[in-house]
Amino acid sequence: MSSKDFIIKHMNADHQDSLGLFLQAYCGITSTQAKDAQLEELSTSSLIITAHGTRYSVPIEPPMKNYSEARSRMVAMHKESLKRLGRSEITLTEYRAPRGIHAVIFVLCLLFYVTCFLRSSLQPGSDLYEYLGLQRVPWFPRLVCITQPLVVAIHIIETIALVVTQLKPLNVPVLSGLWWKWVASCFVEGYGSFVRIKQFVKEQKAKNGKSQ
Repeated sequence: MSSKDFIIKHMNADHQDSLGLFLQAYCGITSTQAKDAQLEELSTSSLIITAHGTRYSVPIEPPMKNYSEARSRMVAMHKESLKRLGRSEITLTEYRAPRGIHAVIFVLCLLFYVTCFLRSSLQPGSDLYEYLGLQRVPWFPRLVCITQPLVVAIHIIETIALVVTQLKPLNVPVLSGLWWKWVASCFVEGYGSFVRIKQFVKEQKAKNGKSQ
């Protein structure tokens, strides 16, 4: 097998994610359009990549002197693609459920949402009102009604921020199961999701540092 054929086979087998990134960064197509990208042809000056039946030419600048430079150049192009797309070299691969104080906050926020839906059951005279002893804190149901729109609005903003500043840069596929878990968690609890993601990134950076 020639060096060129080996590189093509290796890229298609082990670095399909890089090929997709090349198409997004250098050809301006979406991640959906770049899905299942395949390296069809390689020269010292360009990559011919196909995706969904369309052929794209990705320039290698400056051209390679020979194929022995391929590995270092592909690594450099991968990093450049991430930079152009505003993404991290780290990929968020797991969902971490809230624990400790985060779990307490999650439960309290969830109870708040449930309370909002059961607003009519929190009125004086209802079974739930009596069971919870809300006659001792008659202001609580009113507080829930007043703060509900504000709390929901804040959590929606936090969820959008999570998608834009965390999930997208950390290469989480939109609408994937992992994406939905983090989005749902953030909508309920808010800031705690950011903390756990940042902890994951910190751990991955530490691992990468040790492996280098």
